[in-house]
Parts: sequence; structure tokens; C-alpha cells
Amino acid sequence: MADHHTLRLPALEVRQGSRRIYCFAVDGKKLHEFTAVSRIRRDNDDLLQGYQRPEVLSHIRSIKRYLESDGAMLPNALVLAFDNSVKFIPFQRSGSADQSAPSVPGELEIRFAETMTEDEKPAWLVDGQQRSAAIRDADLAEFPVAAVGFIADGEEEQRSQFILVNSTKPLPKGLIHELLPSTTGHLPPAYAKRRLPTQLMTRLNGDVNGAFFRRVASPTSPNGNIKDNSVLRMLEHSLFEGALYQYRNPVDGSGDVDRMLLHLRSFWNIVRETFSDPWNLPPRQSRLTHGVGIQAMGFVMDALTEGMPAERVDSDEIREALLNLLPVASWTSGKWRFPDGEERNWNGLQNTPNDVRLLTNLLVRTVRG
Repeated sequence: MADHHTLRLPALEVRQGSRRIYCFAVDGKKLHEFTAVSRIRRDNDDLLQGYQRPEVLSHIRSIKRYLESDGAMLPNALVLAFDNSVKFIPFQRSGSADQSAPSVPGELEIRFAETMTEDEKPAWLVDGQQRSAAIRDADLAEFPVAAVGFIADGEEEQRSQFILVNSTKPLPKGLIHELLPSTTGHLPPAYAKRRLPTQLMTRLNGDVNGAFFRRVASPTSPNGNIKDNSVLRMLEHSLFEGALYQYRNPVDGSGDVDRMLLHLRSFWNIVRETFSDPWNLPPRQSRLTHGVGIQAMGFVMDALTEGMPAERVDSDEIREALLNLLPVASWTSGKWRFPDGEERNWNGLQNTPNDVRLLTNLLVRTVRG
């Protein structure tokens, strides 16, 4: 068909263990013809799609102005993930060529069509979104750039590589938290440890029958007003030391996510039912949805339900225990009164370790009678 094209680019294949990366140059003005910039979103089934952060317009304008000035140079390579349609064709070697050399010269063959949607393009931009957008918008006829590409096994690997490539940059934590559940392969230990908690948080945020449905702020839930880090801390403690530990495999870190979700949904739905007005308010108006309240109530969940099967959490026993909190819980007004005689205004508690501990001790002591 007339709109189909084949782009052939001189490239160098570099061996890195069992993997291959390809170093090449390409006109940045043509990059978007075959390369998609996949921005993070969720589809109708609440599945994560894409992985890039939204374009930062002020940053793009700044790069664009620089590119249009005399002597502009972008020495850092863009990083692209190719699908399996992209082929590397090595140049024919002479008999004396060193077969053990770490690199092989050749040609990348990239097939694309003008009618392709973003999802159909054979390449995805893993790093260099702002630079590529600035080149696209700049008043220039052409601007060649250095690029490094690799053939990815799927979008999960692309997400993993995106996190790794950007791990030394100030990548928004919310974006990392949303991407982690849908990554594969090796990740830094700090990220690997959070994969299961972030998976649970994502499930909670998408659970239409749960109290947290669309309440946790994230790139795909921008109207959420509960801090994702507060929910993650609550989940991490429960997974490693509390009620959710019973569903984990301590050897490989995996777990029965469905039963964890049932456990969490049952408890937090009772929280919403018991404190309906404070639960429906944003953190600035309610200490229940504030970080200090989310974490303290997580400790209450652990105290009341540790060792309890998920199927038994939705019970009158738990409801009665939470009803005992009504006289002491000053989520939206009044004063908190602590056993040692200390008093705080309802909004005087902050999301600090000391205040979380202070509130937790009060609530746990109260539910245990």
C-alpha cells in the first residue's frame, strides 16, 4: 500500500549478556512517524495502558528555544523500545573479522505506515519524551539525534525499563507507584519491595465495591484525595508485620492478592460505614482520610483481624469493635484526648511517626477494651 514505508538506518548492535541493544542516528523530525509516546491511562476494564508521564509544556518550550538557537546540540541518546517487527540486518563480515567483537555493524529495518495508530507503531519512547516533542515543534527542517533501541518482549518489560532508565531522575513517585504492579524483570530492591503493595493499592483504587474506589490520588485517578503514600505505608506494615502477612509467601514475596483484597475491602467498608461523614471528606477536613488516620486505622485492622481469614472480616464482631471508637474519634471536630492527659485539636495531629504512634495507641487500646 502507498502509505507503507520501510526505514533503513545504519546501526551498531552491541551485545550485553544475552541481550542486544542498537545504537543509531535518526532525524528527530521523523521520529514520531514510527514512534509512539505512550501516556499513562486506564482502559474501560481499569487495566493500565501506557507508561509515560504527560508532556511538561514549559520544559518543552525551553528545549525548543534552545534548538532554534545557533550551535544547538543534544548529545544524550533517546531510548526506544522496539516490537518484534523491527529487524537488525548485520553487514556481511569478511573472513578476517573478529567474531568475538562486542559490537556488530549493520542496519535496522523499521516498517511503518502513515495510518498507524499510536498503539500500532513499532517503537515506543522510553526516555526522551520532552526532547522529542521539542524537536517536533521546533522551527527546523531536520535535527538528527542519537538513539539507543532494544527489542522488548512486551509492554510490561517496557514499563520496567522505563523505571530503570529514570531511576536516577526525580520521577514522580505517583507514576512509579502506578507502574510497578505491571512491570517484569529486575528492579532495584526498594522498588521490588513495593511491587506487591502497589499492586494491592491499584486494586483497591479500582475496586468499585470498596471504600477506596477512585479515592487514592494517582496519575490515572487525578481526582482522588487520599495520598497514595499513606495507603502504601498502611499496606506495607500489614503485609510484612500485620494481618495481610498470612496471605504472603515469605520466600518469594508473592501473595494471594484476591484474598488480601477481600480482607481489606471488608475492613475498610466497615470503616466507611461506621464513620460515613468523615470518610467522605478530603484530608484537610477529616483526620480519617489524612495520612495519620489511614495509617492508624491500618494498625487497628491488624490488631483486630491478624490471623482472621478474609471471609470472616465482614462481621458483627468487627463492627462492634469499631463502634467503640465513636466516643474518642474526633476526626472532623472537637479534641483528641489521650490517656496521659494530652489534648490536641481535631486537626492538630500530623502525618509524622510520633503522631501516628500516638493515635494508633489510643485507637487500638479503645477497640481492645
